[in-house]
Amino acid sequence: MIIMNTHTIPRRDFISTVSTAAASILMLPLTSLKAEQKKKRVAIVGTGIRALDMWSKDVLKTYPDLVEFVGLCDINPGRVAYFKSATGFTCPKYTDFEKMMQEVKPDTLIVTTVDATHHEFIIRGMELGADIITEKPLTTDEQKCEAILEAEKKTGKKITVTFNYRYSPHRAKIYELLRSGTIGELTSVDFHWYLDTSHGADYFRRWHRLREKSGTLWVHKATHHFDLLNWWIESDPAQVYATGSLDFYGKNNSFRHTNCRPCPHKNSCPFYFDISTNRLLTELYANQEKHDGYLRDGCVWKEDINIYDKMAATIKYENGVQVSYSLTAYSPYEGYRIAFNGTKGRMDVWIEESNPIEEKNYDEIAVSHNFGTREFIRVPHSQSGHGGGDRLLKDSVFGVAISDPLHQAASVRDGALSILVGIAARKSCETGQPIKIADLTSIKPGKKRQFVNG
Repeated sequence: MIIMNTHTIPRRDFISTVSTAAASILMLPLTSLKAEQKKKRVAIVGTGIRALDMWSKDVLKTYPDLVEFVGLCDINPGRVAYFKSATGFTCPKYTDFEKMMQEVKPDTLIVTTVDATHHEFIIRGMELGADIITEKPLTTDEQKCEAILEAEKKTGKKITVTFNYRYSPHRAKIYELLRSGTIGELTSVDFHWYLDTSHGADYFRRWHRLREKSGTLWVHKATHHFDLLNWWIESDPAQVYATGSLDFYGKNNSFRHTNCRPCPHKNSCPFYFDISTNRLLTELYANQEKHDGYLRDGCVWKEDINIYDKMAATIKYENGVQVSYSLTAYSPYEGYRIAFNGTKGRMDVWIEESNPIEEKNYDEIAVSHNFGTREFIRVPHSQSGHGGGDRLLKDSVFGVAISDPLHQAASVRDGALSILVGIAARKSCETGQPIKIADLTSIKPGKKRQFVNG
């Protein structure tokens, strides 16, 4: 690792390559071990955009010797029919989940439904003999979480929670640097996430705007961030105190309508979204409204919006690390700033995912050492989605033989702890009191994180 004095050398001369460990993970091929493994019989429940983009054609194309899709299910018959045609899958389609499970008997069930229903399909899927791959968040409240934990113990089946953020090279490099002790013993973290007025607004158009379906952005969105914190810190969260409010969307406007297409204010509203310009969303959602009434281009000013768009939390970890976290859903740009404070220095990261000041083919980490030295570490971008994490996550999920030196695989316990931080934050907002994680479920937080692979 190169360390130079920033007072004498130009900033752009401070370059360090991605570590051997991270690079080796990125370069691992799909090995001949594929041929030795039996194909997983996979079914999907919830055939929306997430399943289509992440868990369908690319999976079959990349892992043809490992995966066979045997069933598709959605409550909307038009959507599941379009999903089947768009993917070219030949497996049967269903609107009855029980019937699908009984008839096709999958080895693995991928759950990509509305968040608040995850527990139903996870639990019943395990009872009917399937291992589970579930999108985050695991579920939306502590009672459903406990039911999932009990069902996994009872059935002996396995739940994998798909935290792709852990697998991006940039975030993996942060994990390595923290483990290397370059800033000494970690003491506190400042983590601030910004959703812009495009991506952020979209949560207020869709079903996510209702806390009874998404658990609020504390759970649906921030579970990603809390999982990263739990992973980076390598300890369990102990207590959360939080505040939140709805300051921008929802009732905070003088006009509103049901959805964008028939809206009389479309020419003056900066949040007008013309879904007809997106063929995929039109086919998957707008053309299927007649079946269930779901409006994909809902108004961001609707009065039924009951989630927060401004959130802040203080999180205390069992090992003593303290985190200051915030999430803003109406920023002019998208990205995050994070700083790790340690006994020997500080590590800073500033990532802009939309409207970056400068187009770069790398992400940068600044490591400042006590008493004046600083280095900049550049991590090249990957072509895979979500910062390069999607491909590595899928390799892990579908059995490509790779090691896990950075402990990136996420267990049901990891999935539970990530949502429990958000659930605790939501409860704290409602009660005005700090919430202890140990009071929510049977999980007892520990000083040291429990790894999937020991």
